[in-house]
Amino acid sequence: MSDALIYLGTCILGYFLAIPLRRHKEKLGFISTLQLISLLCLVLAMGVRIGANRNVVSNLGSYGIYALVFTAASMAASVFCIFIVRQLMGIDRYGMMKERAVSAEEKRVTERSVSETAELAQSGGIDRLTIFIVVCVAAGIAAGYYASGHWITDAESFSSRISFVISAGLMLLLLFIGMDLGLDGTVFANFKKVGLRVLVFPAATAVGTLASCAVCALFLPVTVKEGLAIGSGFAWYSLAPGIILDAGHIMAGTISFMHNVMREVFSIILIPIVARKIGYVECTGLCGSTGMDVCLPVVERATSGNIAVYSFVSGFVLSMSVPLLVPLFV
Repeated sequence: MSDALIYLGTCILGYFLAIPLRRHKEKLGFISTLQLISLLCLVLAMGVRIGANRNVVSNLGSYGIYALVFTAASMAASVFCIFIVRQLMGIDRYGMMKERAVSAEEKRVTERSVSETAELAQSGGIDRLTIFIVVCVAAGIAAGYYASGHWITDAESFSSRISFVISAGLMLLLLFIGMDLGLDGTVFANFKKVGLRVLVFPAATAVGTLASCAVCALFLPVTVKEGLAIGSGFAWYSLAPGIILDAGHIMAGTISFMHNVMREVFSIILIPIVARKIGYVECTGLCGSTGMDVCLPVVERATSGNIAVYSFVSGFVLSMSVPLLVPLFV
C-alpha cells in the first residue's frame, strides 16, 4: 500500500508542477525525450536484474514452458475481456466515449494517434519503441547473466543496488508522466466522464486471467487452485511466488515466479503492438499490477496521457488484490 501511495503521490506532484507551465508547453518537448531515455534505462536495469538471477535463466525447461502457457493464455484472455467490455461501454479504441462530442484537445490527440498508426501500417514494420525495448531487455538480461558469473560476489548486495536503481528510475518516470498529464490538462475531465466505470477494466483483467489460468491448470501438472494462485500474481513476481512457496507449493511457486516475470517483460514488448493493432485500453490488460509502475510509462508513451489513468487505476486495483487472492487459492 505504501508503494502505491508513493507512486500516486509522485504522479500528482508532477501534475501540479506542470500546471503553471502549460502556457510554455511548446517549449517543453524535451520532457518526452527525457521520459523515453529514462524508460529505456529502466528497462535495461530490469533486464539486468532478471539475467543476474540464474534460477530464472537456468530453469527455462519444463517449468519455463508451463509458465509461458500461463502467460500467453492470461494475457490473451485479459485483452479479449477488456475488448468486449470496452465495446459494451461504448468506448472507442482510443479510450474516448463514442457518443459524446470530442474536444479540440482530444481531437488533436486522436488525430496524432491515427496518423502515427497509419505511418506504421504503411511502413509495414515494427514501431521503434518496441525495437528499443526488445534490445534493452535482451542486452540487460545478457549483461546480468554474464555479471552474475564473473563480477558479482555478493548477490544480495547487487540485488539491493539494482532494486534501488529501478525504484529511482520509476520515481523519475512517474514524475515525467505526471508532468505530461499536467501539461495536457484533459485527464481529469476524461476520468470524470468515464467515472467509476474505469474499475470495470481491472475486473475484466482479473476475470480473463483467472479463467484462463484455471483452464490451463487442467492440462498442466498443477491443480486448479494452484493455477488460480499463479494467475492471481498479476505480474507481481516479488510477492505472489513467496506466498505460494510459503504454503509449500514448490513447483507452483517456481512457475508463478517465472510466469509473473514473463508477463511483465512481454507486456513491455507487446504494449505498443496491442495499442496499434487492437486498442489503447486493452494495453492495461496486458500488464496486470505493473500497469501502475513499470508498465505505466510504456502505456503512456505508446498511447496517450488519457490512458495513463486507466493504466494506473487498473494496476492499483490488481496490486491490492494480490495479497488477498493468492492466499485464498493456496
